[in-house]
Amino acid sequence: MTKTLSRTPRSHRRTSSADPSTATGSPPIDDVSLSVATLVDNTPASRDRYVDFLRALSIVVVVLWHWVFSITQWNDDGSLGMPNPIGDIPGLWLATWVLQIMPVFFFVGGFANLASFEAVERRGGGARAFLVGRLRRLAKPVAIYVGVWLVGDLLARAMLPGYSGVTHWGMVVFVPLWFLGVYTGVVVLAPITIRLHRAGRELTLVALLSALAVVELVRLQTGIDALGLVTSALVWLFVHQLGYFWRDGTLVGGGSRRLWAMVLGGLAALVVLTNLGVYPHSMVSLAGESSNMFPTTPCIAALAVFQVGIVLLLRPSAEAWLAGRRVWSATVAVNAVAMTVFTWHMTALVAAIGIYQLLGYELGRVADAGWWWQRPLWLVLPGAVLAVLVFVFARFELPTRAPRQPERCAVEA
Repeated sequence: MTKTLSRTPRSHRRTSSADPSTATGSPPIDDVSLSVATLVDNTPASRDRYVDFLRALSIVVVVLWHWVFSITQWNDDGSLGMPNPIGDIPGLWLATWVLQIMPVFFFVGGFANLASFEAVERRGGGARAFLVGRLRRLAKPVAIYVGVWLVGDLLARAMLPGYSGVTHWGMVVFVPLWFLGVYTGVVVLAPITIRLHRAGRELTLVALLSALAVVELVRLQTGIDALGLVTSALVWLFVHQLGYFWRDGTLVGGGSRRLWAMVLGGLAALVVLTNLGVYPHSMVSLAGESSNMFPTTPCIAALAVFQVGIVLLLRPSAEAWLAGRRVWSATVAVNAVAMTVFTWHMTALVAAIGIYQLLGYELGRVADAGWWWQRPLWLVLPGAVLAVLVFVFARFELPTRAPRQPERCAVEA
């Protein structure tokens, strides 16, 4: 999904590139490292590097969480499970209030989608042009991913007697797809939510939160699980809507007092909600507990407000840090292959597990001292496999031609 910015309507707006190959009109990427170096050298002063950094950070945190903080194990039915150690250590759930970073990704997505819509409007286009541009960028790497797994699984069924199929043993490899499905839905609704933002701004946020509260109360009172789909949609639409307020300057133009109010208000809401006896303290799923993610509860909306306040308070310091060549180069490099990394990172973990067991080792089932000492291994081993997968499949994510107007900057989220 690529969006372009050819001007900055207000002084506080900056361009941002999450698709480095189109940021400066550089030629198609054949050598990623060379292209990254070129893009770093030609980064315009107007670019908001922090947008790109937050997107890259979100992807990296999710990948590392799945690799390092999961007690990956084979269940009795032959399927692969991924409980985490959060529930085994008192107070460790507090880390999820920072490391459950998906709200930040949706927040950045709101910024990016509004910028894209504005760019399409400047070119005389509308909702259709916006959606075609955004969804095309998302669909290709996902289609390749699903296609490769489908073909591979069919071949395994044909060649390996007794093979149960990936839908039995390895649904974990499709974990990224639920998130991408939700994000796709938010993008599809963006033309509507952008119009609502322009017409109602704060009123739209209030309406989303009010609808969320009503539906959630009905869900809790009636036990109708299907209503969880509605609450999930409302939460992620709310978080995405917050990104519009960053893009139009409302959040960064109001001074630190407004941001501190978000931090303290979001934190207070989290404390209250997680002590009602209805919602767990952890922002990730734990064995034997209800989840704040499936379905997504109002706790995630409160978490989003809390995290948005924090990341925007850190923005001035981060911008100075991102001015350094090394950090910015890493940011550009991650964003260049972000979709490939995200879609394939669980496959890399499964492959690493296979290698580990072929070497004669067994997966740990308890977060004991030995399990913790192994954590660096579960960063390096799947990381090496993912590097190979990125080398093979990143070509389907990277653009095949330069943009039509070199001065534009692409934003991808």
